[in-house]
Amino acid sequence: MKCDRCDNTAAYSRKYSGENLCVNCFSNSILQKTARTISKYNMIENDDIVGVAVSGGKDSLSLLHILKKMSESHNFKLKAITVDEGISGYRDEALEIVKSFCNNIGVEYKVFPYKELFDITLQESLELRENEKTSSCSICGILRRRAIDFGAKDLGVDVVATGHNLDDVLQTFVINVLSGDVNKIGWMNPDTSSNKTRKIKPFCEIYENEIVFYAFVNEIPFQSEQCPHMNEGIRTEIREFLNSLENKHGGIKNNMYKSIMKISSVVKGSNYKQRKICSKCGSECTGDICSVCSMLVNLKRS
Repeated sequence: MKCDRCDNTAAYSRKYSGENLCVNCFSNSILQKTARTISKYNMIENDDIVGVAVSGGKDSLSLLHILKKMSESHNFKLKAITVDEGISGYRDEALEIVKSFCNNIGVEYKVFPYKELFDITLQESLELRENEKTSSCSICGILRRRAIDFGAKDLGVDVVATGHNLDDVLQTFVINVLSGDVNKIGWMNPDTSSNKTRKIKPFCEIYENEIVFYAFVNEIPFQSEQCPHMNEGIRTEIREFLNSLENKHGGIKNNMYKSIMKISSVVKGSNYKQRKICSKCGSECTGDICSVCSMLVNLKRS
């Protein structure tokens, strides 16, 4: 079977579009699609310093790989922000991969540990939590977002890029609906130009399995071991459900993504909340105390 874009042998079949692509054409298609997303939402501007949140996984390292290529022909610079949650026996591998990868491609990077920022590791916070229904992902997500914000300020970046892909967006939408947290749906739109801290998701229109293949064919090393706490929440079940639908109905994820973007715009317009300043740490939030400070106070009370 030949590639639909050249005469080379096809290596990837894109079911939702019917295309068969060779390795080079596939890689170029991911690069081009990422560039179109960045352009469509004006994610990166001239002279920007882009802080890429790099965990050591396939998504963030593939994003750094693509943005490095783009930076060579466009006017922006890169720095890598890595968060160390303090999960013993798990995070060490990823930290080594990030260090080696960043050094190899010439990108400045810095590690920001939970312990130094919050005086608590993720492992310690899980031991202190009073309510087992509060999943490790919920706690870690809140702390990670704040750690990335701190890293962005420390490194003096203009915009923060994360490796969230299309599948992540769909899963987050379903989680917000099931948890009744409808307001958060209004924050899912990729256009963050009005935010104080611009956070972008250049992979938001790309399937997760395509990023896996991109990492594989471009020989990008990434942590293969899964987080030991990943199955505490329902995200894994939602991922499997959506994948089963996509396997039977190719393109259904793309359709769902388009619907989510329309819903997000409506919710954002009707439920806009004025940003406030946290009375404890001075960060932006929607209440008097931000979610990070509130959670840390509750954990340390226990």
